[in-house]
Amino acid sequence: MIHHRLVEREQAVVVITGIQAAGKSTIAQLLAERLPRSAHVRGDVFRRMVVDGREEMGPEPTPEAVRQLRLRHDLAAATADAYFAAGFTAVLQDVILGEHLPETVRRIQSRPLLVVVLAPRPEAIAEREAERAKHAYDEWTVTTLDRVLRDETPRLGLWLDTSDQTPEETVTELLDRAWAEARVN
Repeated sequence: MIHHRLVEREQAVVVITGIQAAGKSTIAQLLAERLPRSAHVRGDVFRRMVVDGREEMGPEPTPEAVRQLRLRHDLAAATADAYFAAGFTAVLQDVILGEHLPETVRRIQSRPLLVVVLAPRPEAIAEREAERAKHAYDEWTVTTLDRVLRDETPRLGLWLDTSDQTPEETVTELLDRAWAEARVN
């Protein structure tokens, strides 16, 4: 196991969002590994906990799919707040786009709250998706979801085009910039 240099930063909740295959899980884990007293909150875990009756989000979601997405974001926000209250920097990572981003920001009570949006170019996403073992795109296409990100998601926090960065370079940029540039109220 590689031991990364732990970097002192003010305790915070850090929300990392972007479309599928943007690098959220990898970046969140690497960031948490570089911070002392940190927890990686994976929003998708709450989706997978629904054993029967789960409705997935799609381009034309049902009201129940939207309700379950909001429940997932509520649970992730509450978990991040609980880790923060226990003295941890919580790195919450999930697909939180459109109106759901400001809703989730309002749900998180802990401050400082940092929002980081990973926004690589659609071509970079398509390349990453082709290299992944798991495939995130079915009904959604990279282009459609990227349009939701760029056209329907409020410009909160720090937006990064990570198309030409390694995960390590992205984490270094986050450590350099997020505590100053990603804060939301």
